[in-house]
Amino acid sequence: MRYRLLFITILNLSVWFNVYSQETMQIDSLIRELQEIVVTAKQPATKLVGSSLVSTVAGSNLQNAGNALDVLQQLPLISVDDNAVSVTGKGSPAIYIDGRPMRDDAELRQLQSSNIKSVELVLAPGAQYASTTNAVLKITTRKNFVHGLSISNEVETRVRRKWSVNDMLDFSYHTGKWELFGTGYYDHDNSVIKGSTLNTLTFEGKPTKVGTTFHSTYPENSALGKLGFNFSEGVQSFGAYYRFMYSHTDPLNDGTEWINTEKPLYRKISGEDDTRNHLVSLYYDNTLGDKYHLHFDGNFRGANNDKHSNTSYNNETLQAVNSTQNQNSSLWAGKLYLDFPLAGGDFTVGTQDSYTRTKLDYRMLNTSVGTYIPSSLTDAKQTSLAAFASWARQFGNFSLSAGLRYEYVDYLFTVDGKKDTDVSRTDHFLTPDISLGYFFNETSMVNLSYRMATIKPPYSQLTGGLTYAGEHEIEGGNPTLRDEKMHNLQLFGQWNDFMLQVDYIRSLYTYAFVKEIYPASSLQMLLHPVNVNVSELSTYLIWSRPIRRWIPEVTLGMSKPWMKLGNDSYDCYDKPIFSYSVQNSITLPKGFYISANMRGQSSGDMHTNRFAASWFVMDMSVRKTFFDKALAIKLTATDIFNTRNNDWSMNTYGILMNKYQSYDRRGITLSVQYQFQPKKSKYKGKAASEAEMNRL
Repeated sequence: MRYRLLFITILNLSVWFNVYSQETMQIDSLIRELQEIVVTAKQPATKLVGSSLVSTVAGSNLQNAGNALDVLQQLPLISVDDNAVSVTGKGSPAIYIDGRPMRDDAELRQLQSSNIKSVELVLAPGAQYASTTNAVLKITTRKNFVHGLSISNEVETRVRRKWSVNDMLDFSYHTGKWELFGTGYYDHDNSVIKGSTLNTLTFEGKPTKVGTTFHSTYPENSALGKLGFNFSEGVQSFGAYYRFMYSHTDPLNDGTEWINTEKPLYRKISGEDDTRNHLVSLYYDNTLGDKYHLHFDGNFRGANNDKHSNTSYNNETLQAVNSTQNQNSSLWAGKLYLDFPLAGGDFTVGTQDSYTRTKLDYRMLNTSVGTYIPSSLTDAKQTSLAAFASWARQFGNFSLSAGLRYEYVDYLFTVDGKKDTDVSRTDHFLTPDISLGYFFNETSMVNLSYRMATIKPPYSQLTGGLTYAGEHEIEGGNPTLRDEKMHNLQLFGQWNDFMLQVDYIRSLYTYAFVKEIYPASSLQMLLHPVNVNVSELSTYLIWSRPIRRWIPEVTLGMSKPWMKLGNDSYDCYDKPIFSYSVQNSITLPKGFYISANMRGQSSGDMHTNRFAASWFVMDMSVRKTFFDKALAIKLTATDIFNTRNNDWSMNTYGILMNKYQSYDRRGITLSVQYQFQPKKSKYKGKAASEAEMNRL
């Protein structure tokens, strides 16, 4: 099936190329002119604008990088790991493409670097963004005036410890004021994790050790289909799309369990997981009276997950442990805002509202285990109503922005049909933000910002159910988790080729995972989240200078936490992490593009986890384009020297856990992409509730 899929795709590519070669494609003259620009060291690719880092891609070497993921990987403070984008010190960002949110990870693979105009990294998001948004990526594309049919197809195959393959087909048809667009995606992924865990503690007054070994395979087959339309006339536009996602996994974990000097037990954990996800999105956008910009977004999302798990032992006295889990989630959300000039600046006012419901039906089918891990039916309902306003203005060399967000939240949590009064609550949040910047010249500027946010924990961590993880181990959520109150003070400056970011974050009631003894008739250890207070100071120094065809970039960083769980010395988590990264991108003649990136970090603490050092990790890729960039072939090597370290430890409530694990990060990926009349979508819809989407 895998080779047949590859053969069909290659056949499609050859047919499209024949059509392409027989027609003269109308190319935007602006693109032709920008491709001839030579970037010099006097024009930095990235500069500070207010509290945002703006990177110009058009006309730089990065326009030949490949897709949007390849571009982001070479920008300051941004990292890409297996197509997952993160911002240093701020986690996963909200990503927008031409003002609309990215709802599918595949979109960054679809968007080619040659069609990207600029990338803006917002490091101090204002009141118009959800409180859980710590950073925002805004990707702006070039104008493209090609009409008619546009098709792009990419096949990617990867070999690490196992083979994986995926195929993505994207199309759009433009005629007059209307656009029809769609995406089809299939992925077969197979990953392997192996390692061991050692728990050291004192139980009933005696030193005790509990250990496991594991060899986990995680095969997954997933598919995505998306179809939508867009209408645009003058300053008015509207559109909608429907997306369906399905994934099926059959995880298998072979390993052993042991306690003290007892003979290890062979253990086999097998399971099956099916997930279905529906998303409907619609929008309306208009400009009234040449200065009032009105925008509305509406979203519905429904998700269903069925999970079965079986744990068996090679011991006749131990009965197999079986459990089932069914989770249903739904989200209705709407966002309406108005932009207009006010007092010499730009003013935005709006509302963002949502209703979310998540039901989890967990069934423990083993009678003896059910005495301490009972079956349960939990139901969480939340109504959120928010109003926000923000204002920004330039005063000579000064720039000022300020915002305020009010949110009302009504949260109802029931267990087996009964309201949990300790968890259910009604909250009122008022969160301000302010940013002040000063512009010295084109290459020197500074910005100081303060932001307060209320961050709700993910629904997956609010469940009251417990999960069997071994004869002596339990995992679960914590329905009593409180909302995090975060204060973030940030200084950002740029001087010529250097940039400096300094962040101080004080988080009250954020959550961290702990391991502690769970009350039961035998030794049971529970891994679950609890609320903690954390302070963190981080600083990053970045140097970058485009040199003809070469763009080098060096980042040096340090993150210092302060956190305590109790009064004992082992409950302090304050070891800093030092890090570095060296990124290189080189554009060569005849359509070649090369990237070589190195990174590393010391051992240090992140909340209750102490991560081991990874001093040197290297990735490299080579890309070659053909037929006026219509066909691209890319070869990527990740973790070339197999030096990435994934070990970590946790020392909480008298239990020291050391986890030694090895992921299959080392490997080679080959991708082949063909584009026929590539054109960006004009769809302007955005997410009505980014925070609730992420929590689900």
